[in-house]
Amino acid sequence: MMAKILRERPSDAHKGVMGHALLAVGSFGMAGCAFLAAEACMRSGVGKLTIHTPECNRVILQTSLPEAILHLQENEAYLHQAPEDLSPYRAIGIGPGIGRQSLQVIQEYIENSIIPIVIDADALHILAEEPSLMRTLGGRSVLTPHLGEMQHLAQAFSLTGNTWEEKASSLASEYGLIVILKGHPSQICLPDGSTQACPRGNAGMATAGSGDVLTGITTGLLAQGYSITEAALLGVWLHATAGDFAKEELGEEALLARNIIRHLPEAFRELHSNKQILQ
Repeated sequence: MMAKILRERPSDAHKGVMGHALLAVGSFGMAGCAFLAAEACMRSGVGKLTIHTPECNRVILQTSLPEAILHLQENEAYLHQAPEDLSPYRAIGIGPGIGRQSLQVIQEYIENSIIPIVIDADALHILAEEPSLMRTLGGRSVLTPHLGEMQHLAQAFSLTGNTWEEKASSLASEYGLIVILKGHPSQICLPDGSTQACPRGNAGMATAGSGDVLTGITTGLLAQGYSITEAALLGVWLHATAGDFAKEELGEEALLARNIIRHLPEAFRELHSNKQILQ
């Protein structure tokens, strides 16, 4: 199924046709979240990436990921205003490490853009505190909560269901979006009420930054033109499969989020091999 979703990269491709993603990530002391999401996004195959982040993260990100473009919030410890022009971008990922004081910037991103958007981490908590924003997200959004974030969303939106999976599915159905309930296995809840469980992944991926990596991958796939359903399914599979390759090398206890990124090439190679078999 995943091999069928994966697209062949055109032999005459250049960065201008492979999509331009925007990540709104990081705050003072949280540059690591920005870096993990950003490198994962670039490793997903996207043509260009712009990172919207506070000035305090400039040196770290410019040094650790020179391939990315920086859009800096000057003289600030956190984001408070979205870029005026969002037209260059084909997908947005927001949330990792931004802090819960960034309500204004989350609101601007949601209300001023019509492109696909991935919402994670602190942005999910902000969304739960401002439920009116949810109505503008349908049809173009992927939410990626872990259990703690799902609990906050369930309380804010009075979701029905006896299990967290049912509550996540209720949220997806009611608002016409996709909810990835992260865990082992991760559950991808679609707007039509159906749920897909990813058979890959392991307990070693329960480590800080793992969700930031998923946000980056999914945003990068959306920027390349995958539909929100394709990007969610493929993003979760690539993330989980790379995590399994990392487990083979390091075991579960010593696995770090950065190791998931390092094994993304193997996950892509497995898909390409299966795609050749199907042909």
